[in-house]
Amino acid sequence: MTRFIVDSWAWMEYLQGSSAGAKLRDELNDASNDFLTHAVTLAEIISKVKRRGKDPDIAWKVITSNSKILSADASDSRDVGLLHAETKSKSSNFSLADAFVLSSSKKMSAKVLTGDPDFKGLPGAVMIR
Repeated sequence: MTRFIVDSWAWMEYLQGSSAGAKLRDELNDASNDFLTHAVTLAEIISKVKRRGKDPDIAWKVITSNSKILSADASDSRDVGLLHAETKSKSSNFSLADAFVLSSSKKMSAKVLTGDPDFKGLPGAVMIR
């Protein structure tokens, strides 16, 4: 079994039906895989979908029916803040949402399924671009 945390980049490609999104679809169709999405990622996607004039309820249903939603407690937030500061010093575009995903992937022994260039070269990142 492979455990993946899916980031917003991958989910957006999936929702748009792109060729990169098809790679996520292939992974979703593999019953031996386990999928997680951070609550911060879900909020980011809902915002993007709404701002693009699309139906956020569809995005919500797709993501919540295909992955378990993770949340953060105070201790997680501290760890994420430290990770964000460290990583952002090396990659100026690395977002706080990305830090939640990366931190969760480490704690959950999961790979990050993404195409976001900010994850390129980071341990555990599986690039679908």
